[in-house]
Amino acid sequence: MLVGIMSDTHDNLPAIRRAVELFNRENVDLVIHCGDYVAPFVKRELSKLNAPLKGVFGNNDGEREGLREALGVEDEILELTVDGFKVVVLHGTDERVVRAFTRSQAYDVVVRGHTHRYEIAENGRTLLLNPGEVSGYVSGVKSVAFLDTKKREVRIVDIESEEILGLMSL
Repeated sequence: MLVGIMSDTHDNLPAIRRAVELFNRENVDLVIHCGDYVAPFVKRELSKLNAPLKGVFGNNDGEREGLREALGVEDEILELTVDGFKVVVLHGTDERVVRAFTRSQAYDVVVRGHTHRYEIAENGRTLLLNPGEVSGYVSGVKSVAFLDTKKREVRIVDIESEEILGLMSL
């Protein structure tokens, strides 16, 4: 199964469009959003995904009821089993919570956003994954991640150049 992972889109419709095009071209089976959509009108671009979208709220998602109605966002923490991998998704505003999930070793993958910096790090049997930011507003890098459960690898990709910024085997 191929999972596309994005975060911190911050209403940047052209960047969201580019990420959606990349996910569709790669034929992802699922897309995970780690929060900070910001406003419900991002549905205009996210609805063009050819795969289901699951996500969590971020600290800048003030119009939660609208996001709930538009995109089905329900909570700040989401637990999933993806092709046998136990995954937890959170925005990651509180670093103590991110560390607790990672140290617990209860998950194969902890997926977070918030920092606007892409990251792949191992902690025992748990992989910590931050896809970076789609918006590019803070870091200047517009990136997404792919979790490939068959190849057992994670890669982070710049959505403009499609250059691989990070790669790790599971």
